[in-house]
Amino acid sequence: MSEEMVVLKIFNNEIEAGMAQQVLQEAGMAAFVSKDDAGGMEPHLQRTTGVRLVVNRTDAERAHQMLRT
Repeated sequence: MSEEMVVLKIFNNEIEAGMAQQVLQEAGMAAFVSKDDAGGMEPHLQRTTGVRLVVNRTDAERAHQMLRT
């Protein structure tokens, strides 16, 4: 049975999203960074569409609390 994924937060750049992803992964949660920047060839697109941090719906509340601290 697969988990439903939700966007936890949208960041301005990949570096911020990656740091948040690392925090969640170290806590044992599956977290993924999703971005649409033409495979890295158009990084300026991150400014318009943002970089999304995606987690399982069941982990969303705990992940949100962890990132607030």
